Amino acid sequence: MSGENMQELPPVRPIALDEIRAAAKRIAGTIVRTPLVRLDLGPNAPDIRLKLENLQPINAYKLRGAANAVAMLPEELRRRGVWTISAGNAGQGVAYAARQAGVPCAVVVIETAPDSKVQRMRALGAKLIPVPFDVAWQAMENRTYDAVEGTFIHPFDDHDFIAGNATMALEILEDAPDVQAVIAAIGGGGLIAGLGSAIKSLKPDVKVWGAEPETASPGALSFAARSPQVFSDWQYSFVDGAGGKSIFPRMWERMKDVVGGSIVVSLEQTRRAMRLMAEKTRVIAEGAGALALAAALTGRAGDGPLVAVVSGGNIDLAKFCELIAED
Repeated sequence: MSGENMQELPPVRPIALDEIRAAAKRIAGTIVRTPLVRLDLGPNAPDIRLKLENLQPINAYKLRGAANAVAMLPEELRRRGVWTISAGNAGQGVAYAARQAGVPCAVVVIETAPDSKVQRMRALGAKLIPVPFDVAWQAMENRTYDAVEGTFIHPFDDHDFIAGNATMALEILEDAPDVQAVIAAIGGGGLIAGLGSAIKSLKPDVKVWGAEPETASPGALSFAARSPQVFSDWQYSFVDGAGGKSIFPRMWERMKDVVGGSIVVSLEQTRRAMRLMAEKTRVIAEGAGALALAAALTGRAGDGPLVAVVSGGNIDLAKFCELIAED
């Protein structure tokens, strides 16, 4: 909430399987149980299945975490209204959940967010406060921003948000019991920490990999150093929904024992993965949503069966057409 600081935060603790199962029941009426589809690349290609979180009502997985986090708030805090910080998908998730709960929502939104995400947050009734990326990242670290009131819902460093994200893993393991590895984008780390927590509880032999763009890959640095790192050469790109400037120490605590590492891919590999999904499965993925497939295609996660999480599909259609048309 506004004015909250790191000293007041509860210590990081593991996400328990019973919490994840309870979250799945809690959010079942809000989210879609998304399909897992086979990406047919030919007889000698790796076995890759796509978890289509771009089909959620907000076209991104963040609705899982946001719905659980808002539902878990005590009534007194929920009534004050909620706010979050976002490049677009977390903002849509919290705004959607807040609208369902009948409470106001504000989003401190990164000013480079695609217009499609901005328009959808506004349509969901969110009050938007645009700020530069550095200001937003600092506000996420400080968990406060002077221009907003209400209860702060962190877009990734929130136990209940991560438990909501983790519900995806229950579906993956039901639909692909033979899976060998699951790959998902790393932004703040809330998705990969949730997936890893659930998968390691149920099937510890399944590998969990992150995926990051070469322009913003603090996760890969952190796994190499075995400590949370800052990515000093960060660059903005069309992969706006993933790839932060650093891994927060609290998120590193959550990730380090349940995630095997992060596979770094180029922007060109990401763009080609977007095109491949459009050609083969008619799936529209945003840049961050294509990272996992791009990572799967490198071969670093093995031959499969692999599940690549298509984490979102919120991209301006003109930009999408421009990206997949280039060759």
